[in-house]
Amino acid sequence: MNQATEQGTLFVISAPSGAGKTSLVSEMLRNDSRLGVSISHTTRAMREGEQDGVNYHFVSRDSFEAMIARGDFLEHADVFGNYYGTSQVWVRETLAKGQDVILEIDWQGAQQVRRLMPDCVGIFIVPPSAEILRERLTGRGTDAPEVVERRLLEAREECRHAVEFDYLVVNDVFENALTDLLAIVRSQRLSMNRQRNRHGELLSGLMAAD
Repeated sequence: MNQATEQGTLFVISAPSGAGKTSLVSEMLRNDSRLGVSISHTTRAMREGEQDGVNYHFVSRDSFEAMIARGDFLEHADVFGNYYGTSQVWVRETLAKGQDVILEIDWQGAQQVRRLMPDCVGIFIVPPSAEILRERLTGRGTDAPEVVERRLLEAREECRHAVEFDYLVVNDVFENALTDLLAIVRSQRLSMNRQRNRHGELLSGLMAAD
């Protein structure tokens, strides 16, 4: 089997708000051309500056519910009255082409994905401390104090589920966290199962050599 037809890996990345997940994933995509990110479907209204098929796939509530009924989603959730979901068809087709895929979802979505795709690789990102998380959330200057407190409570709940993931990355120094994430991706590509598929003839020749 060659790399063009080799099955890609699904990386499920979760983190509490303020841990830096979105910035890290953006840099991962810039640093590795074999990584792609899933674009979610949503029923919420398109905001100024957003593009359909770039930020989200914007669909009607009826269309989304029809997709749920057909089993089209790997995971989906109703968040403050709007649906969000990950297309199972797109993910599976992309993986079949040999492309690795990143899903940025919360721990609940990750649980749904693991039930359907148990071979996915889970990565949980955390800040270096609760104090720094508070500083990051308040430093944004965009949220009222009560919103910050709510996000901190949600972060505690999210972090209770960190042990359900395969890897833990601490985002203290951004460049170090990015290096760790890219190392996880590379290690998956170097696993014995994948290397045996790529280099089966080499191994067979070496084992048969005089």
